Amino acid sequence: MELKDKLISSFMAFEESIDVHNELHDVRTSAIKNFENKGFPTKKEEAWKYTSLSAILKNDYSVFPKHENVVEFKDVKKYFLHEIDTHKVIFVDGKFSSFLSATTHDGLDVCLMSSALNKPKYKMIIDEYFNKIASKDESLTTLNTAFANEGAYINIPKSKVVEKPIEIIYFSTGVESALMVQPRNLVIVGENAHVHIIERHQSLNENPVLTNSVTEIFAQKRAIVDYYKIQNDLQSANLIDNTYISQKQESRVSVHTFSFGGNITRNNLNFYHFGERIDSTLKGITIIGDKQHVDHYTLVNHATPNCESHQNYKTILAGSSTGVFNGKIYVEKEAQKTDAFQQNNNILLGDKATINAKPQLEIFADDVKCSHGCTIGQLDENAMFYMQQRGIPKKEAKALLMYAFSNEVIESIKIPELKQRITKIIATKLGVNLGFDL
Repeated sequence: MELKDKLISSFMAFEESIDVHNELHDVRTSAIKNFENKGFPTKKEEAWKYTSLSAILKNDYSVFPKHENVVEFKDVKKYFLHEIDTHKVIFVDGKFSSFLSATTHDGLDVCLMSSALNKPKYKMIIDEYFNKIASKDESLTTLNTAFANEGAYINIPKSKVVEKPIEIIYFSTGVESALMVQPRNLVIVGENAHVHIIERHQSLNENPVLTNSVTEIFAQKRAIVDYYKIQNDLQSANLIDNTYISQKQESRVSVHTFSFGGNITRNNLNFYHFGERIDSTLKGITIIGDKQHVDHYTLVNHATPNCESHQNYKTILAGSSTGVFNGKIYVEKEAQKTDAFQQNNNILLGDKATINAKPQLEIFADDVKCSHGCTIGQLDENAMFYMQQRGIPKKEAKALLMYAFSNEVIESIKIPELKQRITKIIATKLGVNLGFDL
């Protein structure tokens, strides 16, 4: 049975297995019908022109894990930001792990999506926010909506500054021969509140994993949200990550995406403005090799005046890897005084590496400052020669140049311990010891 047919036939059994208020039945039913009509995206669609899912869809994925697996902290400690204390919402093969987690309801809610969906006390919040900004047309988002039940639920009240970062980690143990998981996250950040969130998906075994994740983030007036995605999975893992962000007046949201591992990774990142003097930041570093494939698809919808957005994506491709950057800045007629910037820089380390870049501007306002740019090239041979002349071995010189290329994004990380972690991951990817900490 094809995966699409398996998912559609499993939908009724899934709904019967969960205890959820009736209002979501219509939402789920509409979503599964949309997926049934559209199916998985193909390269015939413009948005998926450079990314094919056909090879990974051939696996016989378990849609619902048959086993409840236990993971020891000592075996996964390296994937946590263990240098500092954090709130933690941890899942193992799609199931919540109370042993690894550190949730809280003390002044803020850091807990489970299933609790928010099923408990009456959260009903008003779910009715107001769940599935309100996520796409009703994009097939993989609607597939996730149909089966949405578990994930992280984060609600930060008005004027709350969350002192500890929040970690959301999804582990796949590989007990199933092939597994598909569909986590759903809901993040609500109240007026004047401030939070740091780190998200990671990590396989612990070489068995194939397909993750179809959806995150909705709501930033209220003057809220500050710093969201970090670490993608450094095994090459048997495939990730489709859909993130939708709603920003109100004077809010500031930044999303940093670090893509180093995995087989096929697709990042759909969508910002929507609902107020003036909003600031949106999208930054990313991609360093891949072999036959890895990373696709960044971004949208910033400027719908209101006097707002800013800043995009900066750096990509280093080796081996036969493929990178895709498809970024759009959309400025509506009412969005006068918009200041929008988009930059995508790429380095190809070999003849077989490929980059497909398509920066786009669609502007319907006449008083704006918008720019976009894209560069594709190789390492500067003159700089390499200069460094080698001063006693730096070729391998280290090459790594330093690539690190310097990425440093503009690294410098904007606001959690020092995370900055150090990303620096070490990059050094490992580049195969050197950089010899310094930042």
